[in-house]
Amino acid sequence: MSKPTDIRLLEVTSETESFAYRTPMKFGGRVVTDVLLLNVRVKAETRDGRRGSGFGSMTMGNVWAWPTDTVSTEKTLTVMVGLGQRLAHMANDYQGVGHPLEITHELAQWYQPTADVVAAEAKLAQPMPRLAQLVAASPLEAAIHDAQGKALGENSYNLLGAEFANRDLAAYLNEQFAGEYLDRYTSREPKARMPLYHLIGALDPLTDADIESRIDDGLPETLPEWIAADGLTHMKIKLAGDDLTWDVDRVLAIERVASEAQAMRGCKSWCYSADFNEKCANVDYVLDFLVKVREGSPTAFERLQYIEQPTARDLRANPENKMHRAAAIKPVVIDESLVDFESLLLSREQGYSGVALKACKGHSEALLMAAAAQKHRMFLCVQDLTCPGASFLHSATLSARIPTVAAIEGNARQYVPAANEGWRERFPSMFEVGGGILGTAALCGPGLGFQASGQGADLPPDH
Repeated sequence: MSKPTDIRLLEVTSETESFAYRTPMKFGGRVVTDVLLLNVRVKAETRDGRRGSGFGSMTMGNVWAWPTDTVSTEKTLTVMVGLGQRLAHMANDYQGVGHPLEITHELAQWYQPTADVVAAEAKLAQPMPRLAQLVAASPLEAAIHDAQGKALGENSYNLLGAEFANRDLAAYLNEQFAGEYLDRYTSREPKARMPLYHLIGALDPLTDADIESRIDDGLPETLPEWIAADGLTHMKIKLAGDDLTWDVDRVLAIERVASEAQAMRGCKSWCYSADFNEKCANVDYVLDFLVKVREGSPTAFERLQYIEQPTARDLRANPENKMHRAAAIKPVVIDESLVDFESLLLSREQGYSGVALKACKGHSEALLMAAAAQKHRMFLCVQDLTCPGASFLHSATLSARIPTVAAIEGNARQYVPAANEGWRERFPSMFEVGGGILGTAALCGPGLGFQASGQGADLPPDH
């Protein structure tokens, strides 16, 4: 049944921005030194004639979404951006009218065939992975949801119930969700304050002794400096996954350095997460890691909140990589593996106990996977893709509106702060960390919640 709040797309446009990293980031054996953002604007109109303009932005994280030794990173980036731009252009021809969930669900049917065409035009010998497709399409999805909220003058997270959605969740997931809508799995107001998860990359210096030449740009450069400046209480550690001694030593070194820095500020409670970025050969590596960390520092072991994506992302191709034993010790979450509802169910069968949501996989996808994870009582976290500006605020809205998510990951302030310019001044509580906390109460405006009223509400700030 149609609703007067359903929207039609009037105009869709896209553009790109590029920024160099302040300092390189290493994860999963790969190094990233810059970022390209794909920005999409959508003008939309409701059935009853109200109009609004939405904005979506996302980093095209090709090194993460499309790791390959047979195609250059320059080529994978070009092809992903090409897909995102083509999908945005094609959306101008979309004639449907409906809720953003319906529209994005229908547009998602275009991803694979369009990706195949773009890959063929680029003369690639391999298809574009589904994860890369989701990343490329994500700013379009965000802009569509944002546009409906802007047209109605309402926050998009408050437009997810039966009053606005034409189909229940069974239409997108399975019959377990019959009669349910996303308002059941999201909050009507954002959490007012949330802790920030700070990233410790594999190349990041822990102490002055690790620095060959200081940047001297006014920002912290060592872990103690970051702890002192931001009052950090949550730290995510990037690990090798194929060098057990290095991984254990890295965690123990971080515990020593952090303990000394936290003692200076009188802090006694903080925590870690560990991200292997798929590099572990099997669950035995994870189990050995946990045993050795506990032997080296029982306190560091207790601080470890969860383990992220330890083994290969293709769960079906690697059925032997079951996580039951590790998940009995600490939550083990999928990240790269999560590309649809089927992969979430498969991860549960293989012993994963949690899910990492990302705005870069699409707003609709993130909301649906959040509902499914809550239904199945899985551990939930939200992570970014070194998302700056609007893409970070978008990611933060997911953390603030999904009840069981406890913290926000945001590391663009470390690696690409230049891309936050303009946004930082308009949303200081989201870019200025105090006591390890961000002020997420600010994410309550129309649409996705973070455009400043009276300042070109449908446009990003000038950089």
